[in-house]
Amino acid sequence: MKLEMKTIDLELTRTIPASPQEAFDGWLDPQCPGTPWNVAAKLVLDAKVDGLFYWLFINEAGAEKPHYGRFTILDRPLKVQYTWMSLHTRGLESLVTVTFQKQGEVTLLTLRHENLPDDEYGRGHEKGWGYLLSQFADHFSERS
Repeated sequence: MKLEMKTIDLELTRTIPASPQEAFDGWLDPQCPGTPWNVAAKLVLDAKVDGLFYWLFINEAGAEKPHYGRFTILDRPLKVQYTWMSLHTRGLESLVTVTFQKQGEVTLLTLRHENLPDDEYGRGHEKGWGYLLSQFADHFSERS
């Protein structure tokens, strides 16, 4: 008998001082601060529908944290979506959706992460994404 794991969804938003096109392109750029790809010690990134990614994060204690996934939607400049697996998803394939909505001169970025385990590791994604999104917004603020 397979036990069902309780899951949660997270949603975070940030205002990005850039056009949706610039924010979309920045999100897929490994050189852009605030993206998961930017913090990778090792990176494979094939940003196309059905393209795969692998990135390795090494924390302060030296522990390796591999992340894997597959791009499912790339709709420039509106949406990027990809699956997401790591040790902290406990084997669940979660789903990350990032949308870019024009609001006057800025862009509202919304990141939704679905199907995370409802435990300390799953909930920890909120802090991690919050940190990255703040860096992403700051990057565009510094350019202005």
